[in-house]
Amino acid sequence: MPKKVDHRERREAIARALWRVVAQQGWNRATMREVAHEAEASLGQVQHYFSTRTAMLAFAMEFAAEQTSHRVAERLAGATHPREVLRATLTEMLPLHPDARATSRMSAAYVLEALHDPELHTKLRDDLREKRALVEHLLRQAIADGHIAADRDPAVETNLVLALTGLTPLLELDVIESRAALVAIDQYLDRLFA
Repeated sequence: MPKKVDHRERREAIARALWRVVAQQGWNRATMREVAHEAEASLGQVQHYFSTRTAMLAFAMEFAAEQTSHRVAERLAGATHPREVLRATLTEMLPLHPDARATSRMSAAYVLEALHDPELHTKLRDDLREKRALVEHLLRQAIADGHIAADRDPAVETNLVLALTGLTPLLELDVIESRAALVAIDQYLDRLFA
């Protein structure tokens, strides 16, 4: 009887291999052949699942987003205060541990690819708009519930919250240490929820 292949599992294994290649060598060296080698698969197997590097990157980013969501959910088990939700989300988006570093480097490659690929540009823009809307909804609800002062503009505060993810290159390039990024996040959130 032929062995049943879990195609999702294979795609995820290739995505993880891509994460490792990008994290260790950079996007420019993440060829299909290099990813196949890292995944201990043949080039043909990788090409069976992904027709292009861009398709492989897009799937890897979707998978990374799922993994990030799972980690945030685990950290928030039982927590409901919007400050805790924002802190967990922000810290998980920064390159503060190996999986987040891999996602950060993949994300940088994804943005660069999206600047020159109209289809990817539209997809990434729509994804970011959706995520931004979720943050704004959370802040609007926090204002309505009295956790944040009523005079705060939720759209502006959403932009400021998301601007904190801009600490990523400072961390990646050793301009600041992890502790400094966490202090910045905590101080901003303390002011927001004062």
